[in-house]
Amino acid sequence: MEEKIISEGKYRYIEIGDGTPIIILHGLMGGLSNFHGVMSHFPAKGYKVLVPELPIYNMPLLKTNVKSFAKFLDGFIKHKGLKDVILLGNSLGGHIGLLYTKLYPDTTKALIITGSSGLYESAMGDGYPKRGDYEFIKKKAQDVFYDPAVATKEIVDEVFATVNDRIKLVKTLAIAKSAIRHNMSKDLPHMHTPTCIIWGKNDAVTPPNVAEEFQLLLPDSELFWIDKCGHAPMMEHPLEFNSILDQWLTKRNF
Repeated sequence: MEEKIISEGKYRYIEIGDGTPIIILHGLMGGLSNFHGVMSHFPAKGYKVLVPELPIYNMPLLKTNVKSFAKFLDGFIKHKGLKDVILLGNSLGGHIGLLYTKLYPDTTKALIITGSSGLYESAMGDGYPKRGDYEFIKKKAQDVFYDPAVATKEIVDEVFATVNDRIKLVKTLAIAKSAIRHNMSKDLPHMHTPTCIIWGKNDAVTPPNVAEEFQLLLPDSELFWIDKCGHAPMMEHPLEFNSILDQWLTKRNF
């Protein structure tokens, strides 16, 4: 990736542009490059795009949970001296954004979630991933997308390496359990932060009815669909994703 990663103490992040801060929160198996389309589009529109590396595998096991990542995000936002931030999260990143918004509503100006956990999880599919079975992992990675070709060999290799690293596997399962425990259905009706929900119509990990439930429960939310699209719209359809988000931000005057 050509974007330079900045290291400052415990924070590693990418920062591009100036203006209103958009903080991107990646998912469990997702790297910073998953949001390449967003990073290349929004700085020219007057936004400062920041992508912190979440310490998914660096927390002590007891702190490997959604709440700890929300607190980590709070530390990062304070470290950067930001206020009125726009949070954009995919999958686990969306869940972290939702919990952060609940805990720190005064800091969050707007929230964008896509394929977010928080209401329903099937990310582990049929329980524990089969370690050592490359074809099984490849199929699981392809299932995340509508078009299996998006799951490049690089992506499959990365997931394969993760599930075959015992410590990472234990932490992955700890996060998955934490995501299920941190169900937010009771919290969402009290969260009035403007929220843009962008969802793949063919998402097999967090199916379309999950997006509809988010829209139903979040008081100030709008739902947008992307057709022929799975769990990571910003990767599969970056131009359409950017266009929807751009129009929503403009309409809301953000």
